[in-house]
Amino acid sequence: MTVATMKIELSVVIPIYNEQAGLQALFDRLYPALDALHLCYEIIFVNDGSRDNSVSILAEQFRARPDVTRVVLFNGNYGQHMAILAGFEASRGEIMVTLDADLQNPPEEIKHLVAKMREGYDYVGSIRRKRQDSAWRTYASKAMNRLREKITNIKITDQGNMLRAYGRNVIDLVNQCGEVNTFVPALAYRFARKPTEIMVEHEERSAGESKYSLYSLIRLNFDLVTGFSLVPLQLFSMLGMGLAIGSGLLVLALLIRRLFLGAEAEGLFTLFAIAFFFMGVILFGIGLLGEYIGRIFQQVRARPRYVVQTILQQQPGKEALDTDDIEKRTVAR
Repeated sequence: MTVATMKIELSVVIPIYNEQAGLQALFDRLYPALDALHLCYEIIFVNDGSRDNSVSILAEQFRARPDVTRVVLFNGNYGQHMAILAGFEASRGEIMVTLDADLQNPPEEIKHLVAKMREGYDYVGSIRRKRQDSAWRTYASKAMNRLREKITNIKITDQGNMLRAYGRNVIDLVNQCGEVNTFVPALAYRFARKPTEIMVEHEERSAGESKYSLYSLIRLNFDLVTGFSLVPLQLFSMLGMGLAIGSGLLVLALLIRRLFLGAEAEGLFTLFAIAFFFMGVILFGIGLLGEYIGRIFQQVRARPRYVVQTILQQQPGKEALDTDDIEKRTVAR
């Protein structure tokens, strides 16, 4: 009986984007770590429009281990979370684990997530024991985590860590969602009945560089907050109301002063400063509204979230690899 015809217990989804320098090191550690679990597993690599030699390396690995390897190839770059969603769509396992390709999360930690899932949890997040990132990145991430938790009420201690495990019940619900932009761990957390977190090790990047710039991290948190909460709009509404009351009182005070004490010239620059402050608040509010309106605009267009160009996978019932074992298709999601 081949893995393709057996019940898959574990699916590991790994998004790939320009990772050619570190893929072999990933293979050398990932497959032995999963083989040691002695369960039926599959590894789903999702190539997110890599411009380097990643596709060729993934194809070679598929030929080397077609029994447990599947490769989903996008026709362009759609982002890490779209790649994960495509991996979820293609997966067959009862337990789903997401993993980055840079080896900052050791593959050997997967066994701890699987063991925790078997205790009855349907969502297992992970917290990096000792982050191997720059100081500004670590502090910025912690600050955004605290702000995001207060706004969205989603309790994810380490939102930047992709090493997580999900139950099939959670993945089925995630697959039913048609959101254009979403943060997968937060979405899954909302659907989980019994979530938990564990500590995991963290290592330095084996090769390459981070795909997340400061701008990308800011954009990610904007998407996360606006995608899961209306609190920013509500806060801005209350702020606007407070500023309107304050400015009204200020105008009244200046009017009374003018009537009883005469016009003031020395406070002109103070009024300018107050006006500029109000304009800044207004511009911020317009930007915040734009975030929500932009999400609505993307959603109503109903364009595919991603396009799967090719899937490399062994067909059921075939032991040997031949040209028929490679399924090629174009799928829009």
